[in-house]
Amino acid sequence: MADESDDTEKTEDPTQKRLDDALERGDVAKSQEVNTWFVIAGATLVLATFGGSVGGGVEMPLRNLIANSWQIRTDGPGLLALAQQLEYILAAALGLPLLMLMLAAIAGNVVQHRFVWSGETLKPKLSKISVVSGAKRIFGKQAAANFAKGLFKVLALGAVMTAVLWPERSRLDALVRLDPNAILPTTTTLTLQLLGAVVAMLALVAIADYLFQYRQWFERQKMSLREMKEEFKQSEGDPHIKARIRQLRHARMKKRMMAAVPKASVIITNPTHYSVALSYERGMSAPVCVAKGMDNIALKIREIAREHDIPIVENVPLARALYATVKIDDEIPVEHYHAVAEIIGYVMGLKHGFSRRRA
Repeated sequence: MADESDDTEKTEDPTQKRLDDALERGDVAKSQEVNTWFVIAGATLVLATFGGSVGGGVEMPLRNLIANSWQIRTDGPGLLALAQQLEYILAAALGLPLLMLMLAAIAGNVVQHRFVWSGETLKPKLSKISVVSGAKRIFGKQAAANFAKGLFKVLALGAVMTAVLWPERSRLDALVRLDPNAILPTTTTLTLQLLGAVVAMLALVAIADYLFQYRQWFERQKMSLREMKEEFKQSEGDPHIKARIRQLRHARMKKRMMAAVPKASVIITNPTHYSVALSYERGMSAPVCVAKGMDNIALKIREIAREHDIPIVENVPLARALYATVKIDDEIPVEHYHAVAEIIGYVMGLKHGFSRRRA
């Protein structure tokens, strides 16, 4: 029973396939605070950039409209034309600011995850009306984090408003005695200061909340050993994965072969297409193939052999036969003992004579 529980406990990091499947289901790491920050930051930018132009763009047409109000017809077509005229005025003044706000809202999602189009979240689920699941949502980590986040925002917003508005309290008292045209610049400046401080404070909240949401999402994607085994069984039949596995095995084998070539006693070639590296020491029952290859690999084997002064012997039929019959790290077949023994003896004789001449 202990082994079974361990086998189903989600302790393993999710695989890339698991993460991709979660994305297709619409299950992504998402923080609403990041979206809120982008919208408020966009609104602050819009107010700072287009505040004056929006007001002027609406003020002048409305003034002209009121000045010529006696020309407006009050019948049905006249009122419809008036409504269309007001729509054009508002669209011209607010079109670009509203577009920037929409882009800010989209950017708040894009920075967290790539675009997802899934209807999985719209499907009815019994877990959504389950009492147990509801209790977990109310008393779980997410609920506690939301409560702490809300409490922090209330306290932080109060502190920010106090820090920004308290030094301006004398100016705020004097606003009631100012001309209405003089009130707007003052209130705009204070509003921008307040929004700037709020944006800076909410940036900290958004970063902390995203890290928390990502950690929660990553924990949900963790897998048990049984799930990993099942996924491996399912993916093992994928031809792309098989091809990738073969490619990795071939690369490892090639690397291991090239590292073993300097230990070879002789290289038998044909000499253009095949190369077989054999290793033999006294006391061995038969020579062992440490590397073999065709074309480019064969050329690489011969290059390494020349670098390490390993003898290269050209024997076309023997090279072809050894390449076709012997595997890496295996002894050569019995039928090739005689031919290989002559070559090994010749090579060892050359080495012995060379060593005697040097002595």
